Amino acid sequence: MRHTITLRVNDEVWPLDVAPSDVLLDVLRGRVGLTSPKAGCERGDCGACTVLLDQRTVRSCLILAVEVDGHEIVTVEGLGMDGLTALQERLVELSAFQCGYCAPGVILSATELLAEAPDPTREEVQEAIAGNLCRCTGYASIVDAVLAAARASTGAAAQEV
Repeated sequence: MRHTITLRVNDEVWPLDVAPSDVLLDVLRGRVGLTSPKAGCERGDCGACTVLLDQRTVRSCLILAVEVDGHEIVTVEGLGMDGLTALQERLVELSAFQCGYCAPGVILSATELLAEAPDPTREEVQEAIAGNLCRCTGYASIVDAVLAAARASTGAAAQEV
């Protein structure tokens, strides 16, 4: 038995016919054509499939598509549709990523943090991105970039990172 659902993905409405067992990750990648949510562990442990669902981070590999009918989903493709966000700019400037596989999940986790806590501490940033496994970096440059983006958006004096 198939279900017709409607998803709002990156400000675009998608009416979709899905099976009850279709996970959101597969629908976003296979049906909507987005590549930023990645299939990593497919158990919700690595964070590669992270998306914003109604402005909160979720693991799209753990959610059935039928569960999010009518909800708002944002992927990295939907951030800064008019150019890079301040966070993305700082991540690029500080060469925070190497392979980039974890980047979308980290960016969305940090985006959620900055929306809730515009001037986070180093520990808050570390906690916010803790669910996103990165196998290439030591996380320091990622944390520094998030803190630099926070300083830039709050107007705090730029400091050496």
